[in-house]
Amino acid sequence: MMLGSPSNHTLLNTATFILLGVPGLEAAHLWLAVPLSAMYSVALLGNIIIVTVIWTDSALHEPMYHFLCVLAAVDIVMSTSVTPKMLNIFWSGNGIIGFTACFTQMYIVHATTAIETGLLLAMAFDRYIAICKPLHYQTILTPRTMIGMGMAIIARAITAMTPMTWMVVHLPYCASHVVPHSYCEHMAVAKLACGDHMPSSLYSLIVSFIIVGIDVTFIATSYSLILQAVFSLPSRDARVKALSTCGSHVSVMILYYLPAMVSIYMAWLGQEMVPLHTQVLLADFYLVIPPMLNPLIYGLKTKRIRVRVWNAVTTSLADHICQNSTKEKRPTQVFVMEDSESRCGVQAQK
Repeated sequence: MMLGSPSNHTLLNTATFILLGVPGLEAAHLWLAVPLSAMYSVALLGNIIIVTVIWTDSALHEPMYHFLCVLAAVDIVMSTSVTPKMLNIFWSGNGIIGFTACFTQMYIVHATTAIETGLLLAMAFDRYIAICKPLHYQTILTPRTMIGMGMAIIARAITAMTPMTWMVVHLPYCASHVVPHSYCEHMAVAKLACGDHMPSSLYSLIVSFIIVGIDVTFIATSYSLILQAVFSLPSRDARVKALSTCGSHVSVMILYYLPAMVSIYMAWLGQEMVPLHTQVLLADFYLVIPPMLNPLIYGLKTKRIRVRVWNAVTTSLADHICQNSTKEKRPTQVFVMEDSESRCGVQAQK
């Protein structure tokens, strides 16, 4: 079990933790809840649309869109693991969270962020093959290769994050159970322990640095090779199309990595360098803003997804209008047009 059973005295003393929300900004909790609710709603809706469109449209069953579909699903899990509890704290002030729920939340947050960085690397590799080795695209990115990459990404996240959670779970929590944060953030919880929390904190920092460092290095290498290939293309239209496709990926990666690194190192600098409420706010919105913007960026920059979503919306509206117009009239006969694109019947009145 990931959350193995701690000693009896530890379990009795740590039945629950209390999350404070944003320390120092308790009076502004209701004001923070409004934008957070809006961003979470947009994140859920946008990512559900991305998953639904890619899953149901066979024309989008390609490696790039498969990765995007999984990325959207991971964003849903990551934001949902923390945001509902945050909103509960901000709206009602109820910050009580159980021992198991707290460390499960911690594990999900770290595992999904590790999976997300792996997916960004896989998407960079996909674009490299598509642009630099287009003739070998189908032979390199086979379904078997895709499954292998996905399993490797998940296995790496589990292997890296399980020891960290295990170390934090087995620390003795015999003093304060008040977590100065909006969710069970690793450093905030570990600092409450009566024992030495430095091993788990150092492990978290080192593993994050290694995973992100490796992924960013390979991503930067991929896109440098992509840019060389793009600018050597003879056609201006081909260059613009390739840059547009990669532009959305680069935007998402900057949006993901920059706040993540800032958040991690701000936590290590401590309150002496960065106010606690600033650290907490950055960590909170980092788990909501990228999941909210990812589908918007891909939806705006990826023409095939944009067209599919627009077609789905217009078709739904057309069906709704047709149904309303049918209800308003009382037909005696209905002749259905054979044209498959027609959504309404031609009605003959007496």
